[in-house]
Amino acid sequence: MLSKRFDIGFLVSGLIVQVVVYWLAPTHWLSLVSGLLGITSVILCSQGNIWTFAFGFGQILTYSGLCWMERFYAGLLMNAFYFLSQIYGIYAWQRQRTGDSVVIVPRSLQLNRFVLLCTIVAVVSVGVGWLLSRYTDDSQPYLDAVTTVVSIVAQVMLVMAIRQQWWLWLFVDVLFVAMWIMAGNWSMVAQYGFWCINCVYGMLRWKDLATA
Repeated sequence: MLSKRFDIGFLVSGLIVQVVVYWLAPTHWLSLVSGLLGITSVILCSQGNIWTFAFGFGQILTYSGLCWMERFYAGLLMNAFYFLSQIYGIYAWQRQRTGDSVVIVPRSLQLNRFVLLCTIVAVVSVGVGWLLSRYTDDSQPYLDAVTTVVSIVAQVMLVMAIRQQWWLWLFVDVLFVAMWIMAGNWSMVAQYGFWCINCVYGMLRWKDLATA
């Protein structure tokens, strides 16, 4: 079981990485703000802390601005969905709390259902990518489509507090690293790189929460 001291240290290290990368390779100031809010939000999510949604709102707004500047249109739609899901997420997580605790208790999805879900996600992603490549000037249509569709499904699983969400987030965060490397935004690369590590951290923390 991970200690509270480790939890705090992990959060601080993530914030430091974001600041250092922005200082070494400065981009738009929204990149730094979005990165700091995003790292705080996902780490609080890993800890099952309902305050994740407060920081999530700020990250959604700032990241939407970055998506607009880079012409990641599916990403904009994804963030509109995120904003609505954050509102419902507060309600859903409130119902799962025990007493005055701010921590939720996660649950698991059966393996066969998870495999079926992943298959459906793959098919839908290809379809969305084709639409973006044909009807928009999206700079990376198929990559944009995959990251968007997988992120939406993972967000639904997050709201429902399903543990397997972390596997989807890990997959999509690796793709986001590639997407922002191609866009040349190193603050976002640092954010999503750290989010990959956070997925492993989240798997461990949600395992602890489920058996607590």
